[in-house]
Amino acid sequence: MGQPYPPHPPFRPVRGRVFGGIRRWLTAAAGALALTGSLVAVSPQATAAGLTQVTGFGSNPGNLSMHTYVPDGLGTGAPLVVALHGCTQSASDYYAHSGWPKFADAYRFALVFPQTTSANNANSCFNWFDPGDSTRGQGEALSIRQMVDTAVARYGSDTRRVYITGLSAGAGMTANMLAAYPDVFAGGSIDSGLPAYCATSVSAAYTCMYSPPNRTPAQWGDLVRSAAPADTTSWPRVAIWQGTSDTTVAPANATELRDQWTNVWGIGQTSSRTESLSGGTTLSQYDDASGRPAVSVYSISGMAHGLAVDPGSGPDQCGTTGTYYLDTVCSSYHTARFWGLDGGSGQNPGTLPAPTGLTVGGTTDSTVSLSWNPVDGASSYTVYRGGTKVGTATSTAYTDTGLATGTAYAYTVSAVDAAGAVGTPSSSVTATTTGYTPTCHTADNYQHTTAGRAYQSGGYTYATGSGQAMGLYNTFTTHTLKQTAPGYYVLADSGCPV
Repeated sequence: MGQPYPPHPPFRPVRGRVFGGIRRWLTAAAGALALTGSLVAVSPQATAAGLTQVTGFGSNPGNLSMHTYVPDGLGTGAPLVVALHGCTQSASDYYAHSGWPKFADAYRFALVFPQTTSANNANSCFNWFDPGDSTRGQGEALSIRQMVDTAVARYGSDTRRVYITGLSAGAGMTANMLAAYPDVFAGGSIDSGLPAYCATSVSAAYTCMYSPPNRTPAQWGDLVRSAAPADTTSWPRVAIWQGTSDTTVAPANATELRDQWTNVWGIGQTSSRTESLSGGTTLSQYDDASGRPAVSVYSISGMAHGLAVDPGSGPDQCGTTGTYYLDTVCSSYHTARFWGLDGGSGQNPGTLPAPTGLTVGGTTDSTVSLSWNPVDGASSYTVYRGGTKVGTATSTAYTDTGLATGTAYAYTVSAVDAAGAVGTPSSSVTATTTGYTPTCHTADNYQHTTAGRAYQSGGYTYATGSGQAMGLYNTFTTHTLKQTAPGYYVLADSGCPV
């Protein structure tokens, strides 16, 4: 979606800020794509259904706009997540691609999508490198804080469970917001971003991007402590996402981010544990004194610059691909779980091993029966559907009820010890209830893709499941798709009887 970083000189001042065109200094050998302020993304910027603009959210010194997504029937006391787009992107674009709405529905929380424009920055970047926009109580930072206050008042959000995430320039702003407002945010996720207050000028921003300063952990930590209120004693838990083949934001930034936030927490830079995830992802966790992960680093082998998504209908899949949305692993899913938004603690599991032999014993139109092998030392078991706890069992069998007809569900099971500590989750199994009823959907190719009924590759659209060609990926080509099975669609332009 264009270079997600600050303008490069020559630049011109606009209302006291520094703006101008953006160029990426990358060679063809590195797979570079030359971008300027005149280029736009290939994906259409259609307004995403369900996204609502909120006006009058405060004095708005940063000249931002506020957009929200609130699941139907969301009650008070739910968490709140703020999601910041990258350069040349928009709130609707990030809503459509990032996967966050899926988990807002599944885990029940509200979303705020701040949006900047070319009036603030020639490439619609958040000005993470400008002290006038990234310092507590000033500019864009204050506008984002005012959005949080407005959302809390409107939706009754739990002020103890407010989180912030961002991609690229949005990630740079996220790091600064976590430092400036540790009293507001319980956690953050920095996706392809930089350490808090790495730069306070355009020239320094480019240094941080390509060759970040090799400061000590204490020096990085001091930048956070000096930005926060003087009496701060509690810090947000931070997820750090970085591709190893990123040539826009050097992977060394993830190391510096780790050093910064582990130092803020007063813990060492040696990981407490590592784990292999899908998409070539290695997770390294750094525990606080109580044994809970305070900092998690997700390193994705071979991924270039962008947000990690994993299109599909699985419980741990999300998002759609596009420019700077890269098919590897669903970062939104793992970030939500790290924060505990899935209903779990989001913390270090107990010592019991994962149950083995999880199988589906049978299904009906509305039930799924499960069984698994016993775990020594387990006093009970917790059953999860799509990452959300749905029940407990004292035996090694469970029947899930009240399910939708003809729908695929993914399950895992964890053993619970006598002290109530939840162990490692089992491998996932998928069960599909019986009695599926076909449905028909008429929409343009962009809408089909954002809804998961189709996918795009090389600028063309294909039906999910059948892979039938649907033409160009745009808003001008319309088709009717018939869903004949869960996750399987066929073209039905000549008629779609159900």
